[in-house]
Amino acid sequence: MPNFFLVVVIVLAFIFYLFYKIQYVRSRRPMERKWLSAKSSMVLGLFVGVFGINTLLLQQTTTAYIIAAIFILYGFASMVAGYKMYKHYLPFARQEAEELDQ
Repeated sequence: MPNFFLVVVIVLAFIFYLFYKIQYVRSRRPMERKWLSAKSSMVLGLFVGVFGINTLLLQQTTTAYIIAAIFILYGFASMVAGYKMYKHYLPFARQEAEELDQ
């Protein structure tokens, strides 16, 4: 049963990644594009990290442990970096949206 939950999270993360990338391509505002890129980086990190956890639970070999550890570390590092970018660009994206709406 835990694997089903992880698969659902993996699929949802991939769907949200595609959603944010499509929004990124459609956006014309530079700060909004950076903000959307940060959001897509967070969900891509979630995708990779949870994929690593799922691999860790499915296969119990030394090679699988090493690869899963790399995926988990890289995925969650990407999530942290994306969150920092998100927090940094959010005020600029809001300001840009307010200026263009006026």
